Amino acid sequence: MIAGPAGLIAIGFIVGTIGTVIGSGGGFLLVPTLLLLDPLMKPEVVTGISLAVVCFNTISGSIAYGRMGRIDFRAGVIFAAAALPGAAVGAYMTSYIPRRVFDGIFGFLLIAASAYLVRTAGRASEQKPSGAYNLRLGAAISVGIGFLSSLLGIGGGIIHVPALTHALKFPVHVATATSHFVLAVTTLVATVIHVSNGTLDGHFTTIVWIAIGAIAGAQAGAKASTLMKGSWILQALAAGLSLIGIRILLPLL
Repeated sequence: MIAGPAGLIAIGFIVGTIGTVIGSGGGFLLVPTLLLLDPLMKPEVVTGISLAVVCFNTISGSIAYGRMGRIDFRAGVIFAAAALPGAAVGAYMTSYIPRRVFDGIFGFLLIAASAYLVRTAGRASEQKPSGAYNLRLGAAISVGIGFLSSLLGIGGGIIHVPALTHALKFPVHVATATSHFVLAVTTLVATVIHVSNGTLDGHFTTIVWIAIGAIAGAQAGAKASTLMKGSWILQALAAGLSLIGIRILLPLL
């Protein structure tokens, strides 16, 4: 175990709260936290633990968002179905990536996503959903997101939410909720693969403690999201991504 039960629950609560507010599932926070707590942990273990926790978090968050009526279930089902093949392949390929390469890819992705959000957050839609979304484009985007998110253990929300808001013109609050629903499906599949591979053997206690905090955090995050403007959510996401990305890349320079 990389920390005591209280510490793991606290980490889970923070990850769950922030991840639900921005629709990312929290993997973008949990992965670097695990990397920093245990520099020797293998990439496949890091991603496996993260995806398992994100699965619990997104299921809890999706229940809360569903009660609020924010999830576009039609789009969510299509995007989840499109993302599943990529998520399955990504889960299998993680074990073939050296830790240093994994850190480099992850850090660069975070900073690139942050820069994009800073540039476009002010243009995010706050309008009510029209239902006239380009679902084919969304499905195509979801294929790549499913692979990359499962490969890195981030769940994919940090990529999916910007894609939904800017490429498909989803209102931010609908995008975060729908992304959460998609993540609940894709991370469940990826987690099952990691369990069947034996990747998570010996780490189930750690997952349980973090998941307890994440489930509670997801409920808190869903409620907190009602008090925040969409542009604030994207700006907060950008700030967090840049700081974590820089922290991960510095040791590699």
